[in-house]
Amino acid sequence: MSEGKDIIQRVVAHYTATGDATDSEVAVTLLPDNKTSFVEPTADGGRGLSLDEYRLDGRVIWAAYSTRTKIVYLSDSRRP
Repeated sequence: MSEGKDIIQRVVAHYTATGDATDSEVAVTLLPDNKTSFVEPTADGGRGLSLDEYRLDGRVIWAAYSTRTKIVYLSDSRRP
């Protein structure tokens, strides 16, 4: 699980600094603002993900990493 947290922290830091929701190692999906949960589509219907709160540079970003699909989901509490 530590690897997932490291990935999320890297993606959140990059997004907060640049506003760019991309990463060279994993896919990143930007969700609507203030989402704290998300249903990831799967072949059998969907899988619920709870996004965790990350605070960086005075901003709150909600994020989760799916180990199944290797996607980081981000939701900004407020877009600049």
